[in-house]
Amino acid sequence: MQKARVISVNMGYGHQRTAFPLRDLALGGRVICANDYQGMPEKDRKIWEGIRKFYEFISNSKRIPLVGEPLFFIVDQFQKIPAFRPERDLSKPNFQLKQTFSLIKKGWGRDLINKLKTENEKLKTNLPIISTFFTPAFMAEFFNYPGDIFCVVCDADISRTWASLNPKTSKIKYFAPTERVVERLKLYGVKSENIFLTGYPLPIENIGTEKMEILKEDLRHRILNLDPQKKYFEKYKDLIEFHLGKLSEKSDLPRTPRPFRKKGGVVRGHPLTIMFSVGGAGAQKEIAIQIVKSLVEKIKRKEMKIILSAGIREKVKEFFQREINKLYRGLTPVKLNIGPTPVNSGVEILFGRDIEDYFQKFNLALRKTDILWTKPSELCFYSALGIPIIIAPTIGSQEEFNKRWLLKSGFGISQENLSHTNQWLFDWRDQGYLAECAMQGFIEGEKLGTFNIENKLKIY
Repeated sequence: MQKARVISVNMGYGHQRTAFPLRDLALGGRVICANDYQGMPEKDRKIWEGIRKFYEFISNSKRIPLVGEPLFFIVDQFQKIPAFRPERDLSKPNFQLKQTFSLIKKGWGRDLINKLKTENEKLKTNLPIISTFFTPAFMAEFFNYPGDIFCVVCDADISRTWASLNPKTSKIKYFAPTERVVERLKLYGVKSENIFLTGYPLPIENIGTEKMEILKEDLRHRILNLDPQKKYFEKYKDLIEFHLGKLSEKSDLPRTPRPFRKKGGVVRGHPLTIMFSVGGAGAQKEIAIQIVKSLVEKIKRKEMKIILSAGIREKVKEFFQREINKLYRGLTPVKLNIGPTPVNSGVEILFGRDIEDYFQKFNLALRKTDILWTKPSELCFYSALGIPIIIAPTIGSQEEFNKRWLLKSGFGISQENLSHTNQWLFDWRDQGYLAECAMQGFIEGEKLGTFNIENKLKIY
């Protein structure tokens, strides 16, 4: 297998989540964190830390009374994605891109790229770079990294900031998740030969091999939970069985997950399970509590289960624990560990001691998740795993475009009044709408992005 330098940044979870499925391509299985690596110069660290804190502040700013909404709006204008039509030349750099390059020209990132050059000299090879964030890719090109430079896009549409200052002469190559990103990059001036439509890299442990045996096994069980009245099945029985094979009438048959390249425990049939995922900045955690509050009676009767994905933030985990224990006695949240999950816990908190631990737990939990409830971040692409998305409110222009993509594709549905979740959610399920989203995502979504990227890399 062709090895590479896989580079990410720890601003939110999106860029790290994108890199996680590519870790087998990384030299030594190590994903390099561009804003937190050993020996980083203090001046570089301060720049990255300032950007990260600003990002987290803006992500949470909407909750600030009076000034929050206007402040967020002003900042969002600088990273806004322009309307796609009429098609026109959009290669002129925007303000954010100019600011990024002004810092790079002053030496930001030189140390990282020089370290990679030195390691290449020791190995006597020029390994390609795969970056899941545009800035390290720009740094690599500016400081003359000798190997190929690839950038993985992690949104359904992108702003001008993703393409280099001089895209027509840039050697950066892009792995695009959607056709719209391909066309957008062309409008920004990127050469067609430097753009590859691969799809988003999804976790191998949720797919299996390119035959998708794990994905199909999980979806066979999920579709039964999502369509108990068989409204969708009656209309599309032939379509379902063509893609998934015969479905068992029993939804509680034993399931034995066998994560690709790793053995796992036995997870048995489960009640309808929703996972609510909080972003890296910790925004929207209050929504999770509102959901639990509306569904508490069904949870108590063990008709369903909620998984609250807190990520790696202790404060978010503690918030979930405190609020749930305070409001609902008898619903004791527990940590979700890799392996069999406690069958009596109606509310579980998914928490990782570090980012790799979190992603491993998250991916395993997805195998017994029927509905993913999240803001439309990079997780919108997880709809291709046959998991319907309930769309929480967006944070920023980027997520507005991800939301549009989900809705137009039929992979997700926008949340309704949280106080009445116990009504509209089960109406959607009984009418077969969620099953339809699951199958639509599975059939039309690109599931093999990780394999496609690996195959493209072999050419270089």
